[in-house]
Amino acid sequence: MNLDEALQTFIAESRELLEEMENALLNVDLAGDQDEAINAIFRAAHTIKGSAGLFSLDHIVAFTHVVESLLDKVRDGSVKLNDEMVVLLLSCCDYLTGMVNGLAAGQHEQDPDTAPEGEMLQQQLRRHMDGEAAPTVVPAVHAEPSVERIDNERGDSDYWHISLRFGRIVLQNGMDPIAFLRYLGKLGRIVGIATIPDALPPAEEMDAELCYLGFEIAFDSTADREAIAGVFEFVQEDCEIRIIPPHSKVSEYVNLIRALPEHDVRLGEILVRCGSVTQQELDGALEQQSHKEEDTPAQQLGSILVGAGNVPPVVVEAALAKQKQVSEQKAQESRSIRVDSDKLDKLIDLVGELIIAGARANMIGQHIQNTELLECTSTLTGLVEDVRDAALELRMVKIGATFNRFQRVVHDVARELGKDIGLIVDGEDSELDKTVVEKIGDPLMHLVRNAMDHGIEPAEVRIAAGKSAKGMIKLNAFHESGSIVIEVSDDGGGLRKEKILAKAVERGLVDADRKLTDSEIYNLIFEAGFSTAEKITNLSGRGVGMDVVKRNIQALRGSVDVSSKEGQGTTVTVRLPLTLAIIDGFLVQVGSSVFVIPLDMIEECIEYATEPGQDYTNLRGQVLPLVRLRELFRVGGTATRRESIVVLKFGNHRAGLVVDTLLGEFQTVIKPLSPMFSEVKCISGSTILGSGEVALILDVAALMHTVGGKGPVALAA
Repeated sequence: MNLDEALQTFIAESRELLEEMENALLNVDLAGDQDEAINAIFRAAHTIKGSAGLFSLDHIVAFTHVVESLLDKVRDGSVKLNDEMVVLLLSCCDYLTGMVNGLAAGQHEQDPDTAPEGEMLQQQLRRHMDGEAAPTVVPAVHAEPSVERIDNERGDSDYWHISLRFGRIVLQNGMDPIAFLRYLGKLGRIVGIATIPDALPPAEEMDAELCYLGFEIAFDSTADREAIAGVFEFVQEDCEIRIIPPHSKVSEYVNLIRALPEHDVRLGEILVRCGSVTQQELDGALEQQSHKEEDTPAQQLGSILVGAGNVPPVVVEAALAKQKQVSEQKAQESRSIRVDSDKLDKLIDLVGELIIAGARANMIGQHIQNTELLECTSTLTGLVEDVRDAALELRMVKIGATFNRFQRVVHDVARELGKDIGLIVDGEDSELDKTVVEKIGDPLMHLVRNAMDHGIEPAEVRIAAGKSAKGMIKLNAFHESGSIVIEVSDDGGGLRKEKILAKAVERGLVDADRKLTDSEIYNLIFEAGFSTAEKITNLSGRGVGMDVVKRNIQALRGSVDVSSKEGQGTTVTVRLPLTLAIIDGFLVQVGSSVFVIPLDMIEECIEYATEPGQDYTNLRGQVLPLVRLRELFRVGGTATRRESIVVLKFGNHRAGLVVDTLLGEFQTVIKPLSPMFSEVKCISGSTILGSGEVALILDVAALMHTVGGKGPVALAA
């Protein structure tokens, strides 16, 4: 991988990390346990800073370092996370995203236009660090340490426990053991001390120049293990020192281990990096591990450290779990690679051409009645279908990434509106084509913002109506009949039919005496310029947007529908095809024209005795409205004596399509229509047949709307 490729990987990974960081900030529980969320946020910032340093991106490193410093204080409890800080950190995410986007555009230095914003954010970060800093520990320095005596039992404690046994020759080397205790007092407060005389020999054997004493010390300090061990740096080779952390430190070590970057590190390195053991303690344990007798297995490093009292077992267990997590993630990464989306698009195009060529070969085989050729083309068709499915699978992505964007939207818009609004996401594992995901984001954004502005009532209105003060928006996705269905729901006041209808009559959209169904009334909100808002806001009220939403969804060969209950809420249902590239189709013929129907929309096919002027038929006791393609597209010629009905189902709507001939299934490569045909109704695209002729792909959603005039007729399926 060259430097440019590595930089592109950094950009892609940074964007993913910033998304994770944003999601963690939006989901952090300010009143509950924050450890997991804070660790995820810290890990994302730490990884971005470290990776940016590899590319000498000093402006990103400098900014992220300040963010990381504040997060570090939040992790150790010296600064408390609050709502104001969450908003600030979200702004920092936005600023970092801007720097990463600038890097993608070729800007490797700080943008002078955005530098003041970055400096302002850093000042606010430092203000939180200074304003919420942990109380400073005033060291107790005495000529002789004034301390309480403690028992020699190292039970559970909120203090550091230092077990100290000076070497025999410490006095001969000019060292004063009491001086080390005074120096230790500068790092904190010696809460208690016990002198251990166990090593004292009988009086007649005692040497006044040798040291026989040991100490058990309870020590209260915010210093880390490395700093405490540094007090005894000059005597550590001759002394036996064990430093046991307090309960609070054990939890901190475990959290630090979990927050470490996902790098392939060894157990000892993990323990040193989190501060639970010093490098000297690790070196001593490794040396002990290397001195093993022949034909005996080497003692495990964790067992040595625990046995020596250097580290609690729970910390070693956390480090081993981290090792396993990193190992599993590395294994997962080795099974996946990043592929440029343009290469996937090229692959799909080639598969499409292969399908067309295969259809051509199959047609030639049928024309010349060559059995061997037909067998080969049949095998080829099956293989091409497998290649097609595999290629399309590569383009499928989960919609969850799109849904997660709205956590931030709901958070920010709710603050702007002064409303308390939450977001529920369901079905985020539903998959659809990457191209569809990219194009559906903006329409969904408008629907969510519109629901927050017009749907969710103010808190006092909700409480008066017997609802909770907090409104809820729900995003849901699921597969149905070869399509993906996306629902945007709110538990607000719902749509007012009378108000919508009155506005539509006022604007001349419908006649005053015309009877409309509830569905037809609700769908009037998608008319251009239509709005019932009494006041214009920054978010909506101008009547611009809902018609664009519908137009953009229809451009994706989808449909949008609305249902509502006044006082209970509104649901906007969007139906989209899973892919815009290749589908399983069903060929039908009317006169000399051939059409393609998406196979997933077909329930069944039945024979039909022609009944001129009959717009409905009785299908097993149910009324089935009919759409005659010959009349709809004004196809010349006369109808055959016996026609066929293709029964279509789209959502809760059903209709029968009257055609002359059924030609069978066909792998359909979707080709877009020229812009000059954009106003043609009931056609969503085209395809090339094996004969080289062009067949039109029917838009089933639009066909349903032709039933019964201006609106679809919903029938019990």
